[in-house]
Amino acid sequence: MRTLVLTDFHHLTIDERPAPRVVDGDDVVIALAYTGICGTDLHGYTGENGRRVPGQVMGHEAVGQVLDAGPAASAAGLAIGQAVTFNPALSCGECPACARGAEQHCVSGKVIGVAPEIVSAYAEQIVVPAGNVLPLPQGVPLAHGALAEPLAVGVQAVRQGGISGGSTVLVTGGGPIGQAVVLAALRAGAEHVVVSEPVKGRRQLCEQLGATTIDPAEGPASEQVLEILDGPAQVAVDAVGVDATLADCLHSVGPQGTVVLVGMGTPRVSIPAFAISTGQRHLVGSFCYSREVFAHAVDLLGQAGMDAGKLISREVPLAQAPEVFAEMAAGQMDPGKVLLRMGRDAV
Repeated sequence: MRTLVLTDFHHLTIDERPAPRVVDGDDVVIALAYTGICGTDLHGYTGENGRRVPGQVMGHEAVGQVLDAGPAASAAGLAIGQAVTFNPALSCGECPACARGAEQHCVSGKVIGVAPEIVSAYAEQIVVPAGNVLPLPQGVPLAHGALAEPLAVGVQAVRQGGISGGSTVLVTGGGPIGQAVVLAALRAGAEHVVVSEPVKGRRQLCEQLGATTIDPAEGPASEQVLEILDGPAQVAVDAVGVDATLADCLHSVGPQGTVVLVGMGTPRVSIPAFAISTGQRHLVGSFCYSREVFAHAVDLLGQAGMDAGKLISREVPLAQAPEVFAEMAAGQMDPGKVLLRMGRDAV
């Protein structure tokens, strides 16, 4: 099968690898149809985040069809040819974190697409434990299944912020994760979502999703938010994760408001400490998602009026992936998600 290999930072090649096969009774082999390009993969490609290594096959936002399955997987109701996506967070199911439903913090957990020893979703096929495989809801276009993972990240951030009916929300960063937060926040009942994003195309996409947008170049985000909402935001979600965006969040929420840090733009950030202490603001992290949150995200894809397809900017065949990564690393970013078509017949 073809795989997309990170042979070195800033260098990807298409390579042939042996196709996976069922070894354990719980194994499911998926013929992948689409895999999304995640910002963390792009930072892995450039070497910026230190979470990818040369020789690795990355990729974790994917959808496809069941090609083969072990007896336990078949008994769980997974059928050959069924359209499925998968939760890339692998967990033991037995440690304290797993027992409390926080599988993303499993002491022995791994993430498909991050663990270098796993041939991940930038490949034509992948093998995944049956417990991580979820069927797509009836009627959901196959490509939309690749959006389940980023949508789950958005759902987790919304839950961490306690966003619910009537909430007023600021999201800094209108890229794919910020867009997922917008969708999840509105589905949770948020009254008003404002997105701060410097790129016009991304602002326009967020507006299509139902958000109000601001350009941080036009003045302090906190002042623009105050004018739009007629007061500070109750919750802010930083979907970028750099000094400037985190500061915008902390200055845009009112006293005792909550800021959720989900973006991983840099490993270290400095924070305006007085904004936290004097305003008794809450700063919380959001990482990955639990199994329950991922399943909820998959269910959201099938809900009426959930036009997740707006998040997809374009689809490109796997053979063009090296050029696409190079373009994106050079700053040629699409407004929304770029999907790789994984099939050998994709043109």
